[in-house]
Amino acid sequence: MRYNNKMLWSLPALALGVGLSAQASAATLDEVQERGELRCGVNVGLSGFSSPDENGTWQGLDVETCRGIAAAVLGDPEAVSFTPLTAKERFTALQSGEIDVLSRNTTWTATRDNSLGLNFTATTFYDGQGFMVAKDLGIEGPEQFDGASICIQSGTTHELNLADYFPSRGIEIQTVTFDTPDQTAQGFASGRCDILTSDTSQLSALRLQLPEPDSVEILETLISKEPLGPVVRQGDDQWFDIVQWSIFAMVNAEELGVTSGNVDEMRDDAPNPQVARLLGVDGNYGEQLGIGNDWAYNIVKHVGNYGEVFASTVGEDSPMQISRGVNALWNEGGILYAPPIR
Repeated sequence: MRYNNKMLWSLPALALGVGLSAQASAATLDEVQERGELRCGVNVGLSGFSSPDENGTWQGLDVETCRGIAAAVLGDPEAVSFTPLTAKERFTALQSGEIDVLSRNTTWTATRDNSLGLNFTATTFYDGQGFMVAKDLGIEGPEQFDGASICIQSGTTHELNLADYFPSRGIEIQTVTFDTPDQTAQGFASGRCDILTSDTSQLSALRLQLPEPDSVEILETLISKEPLGPVVRQGDDQWFDIVQWSIFAMVNAEELGVTSGNVDEMRDDAPNPQVARLLGVDGNYGEQLGIGNDWAYNIVKHVGNYGEVFASTVGEDSPMQISRGVNALWNEGGILYAPPIR
């Protein structure tokens, strides 16, 4: 690599800037504990993932992830303030420090992970981009989309996926863009486009908002991989580890059969060493993270394991009725997998 004087003079300043940035962002845990509250960025309203109920209480898979982190760090799942963010706002809010973690249906991609000063922590929902159409059109797959118009939300990976998929197959489409999921669904319902595209999880949520949900269907074809999960700022390894292992704890708890209903019994009489380590009976895994050794116990006790949260927010016990599919545990036909606590 060749250097010029300008580059040489800028290197100390660059190093100083990076150092200051890392130092400034390395105190997230201290800030959260001093504040007594976790600041979490979520979707402005996506059923099953993050939306306020009739009482204004936020509900959903992404919301429960934040409550799990709060339980781990503060011992209180309710010590969270939720900031609703659009797709365009989400990364800036995290970069600026307005929020501590972004837990909003956000796809993990190379560009987002490597160029925005952010780190994706773990995948909480494996998804893919699909399509919703009116049943009476008789459409079976994207190969029949030639000449169709497609409603899509701006600022998402979905636009790039369409650009990758259709031109290479000689299929011409027109896109109609909107700022929010609700606007996208309204555009589809009003006939401004023939097809609605998004992650299949979001399509399942938007379908419930339509005037006649039974008149539409979600096609089986997926055109992308969309791993969704929480994001934090770069430069704070401790906070990254806390968010990541809070998710891993929920997954491991499900695999070990530890639930919100039996966690006290399991802690008092651990059936095996894995459960003892998870619930803080053995080892100092919480101390390694800089928090209490009961961190995982608090998550499961107050929020539940991953399977419980999935079922109540988007799965069998929810209006969404999304099957576990690839989001099932690795030993139950899915790909969900967490490193061991040991």
